[in-house]
Amino acid sequence: MQKIELEIVALSHSMAQTHSYVVVLGEVNGLRRLPIIIGGAEAQAIAVALEDMKPVRPLTHDLTKNLMNAFEIDLLEILINDLQEGIFYSKLVCSSQHDTVEIDSRTSDAIAMAVRFGCPIYTFEHILETATSTTEEQSSKTKDKVAVKKKEPVKEKPAGSEELRNMSLEELQHHLNEVLEQEDYMRAIAIRDEINRRKDK
Repeated sequence: MQKIELEIVALSHSMAQTHSYVVVLGEVNGLRRLPIIIGGAEAQAIAVALEDMKPVRPLTHDLTKNLMNAFEIDLLEILINDLQEGIFYSKLVCSSQHDTVEIDSRTSDAIAMAVRFGCPIYTFEHILETATSTTEEQSSKTKDKVAVKKKEPVKEKPAGSEELRNMSLEELQHHLNEVLEQEDYMRAIAIRDEINRRKDK
């Protein structure tokens, strides 16, 4: 079966499920979108890598990458290989000096690893077709706009963005250090974005 390459085009809060996030994968050189509901921890792991932030201590996916590097195992690609009852199934395609193996993975974890290794993400035509059809049906019923056509990762403005705008640069920097110590990386990204916005003015 021919593989179709995907890329991350959006990461935001899920409108459909409370306390969840959606990562939207887009077809490279195409318009179809694959929205995947993920948990907060997984969204944070993906966001940290996308934003190239350096955690105080390694997150689980960073640890996994460090272990793989130590034992000279490379992550070649991610393959979203199945879709059953709305759940995506994935594999990590890894290689060492002696062998190439496929390892089962949750799709959210696979995406977090792909961002860290800079490896491609693939799926099959029938999965993309099925997921796109299902999303279009749900969208027409709920008017929940999940698919995003922007090529840059998009994050919904977090609660408290007004509070950040009212802080001085010095207060923002202090607050950034505090949330980094607490390992709240989603909040840290919002603070850093506010700092960068002011510096760009």
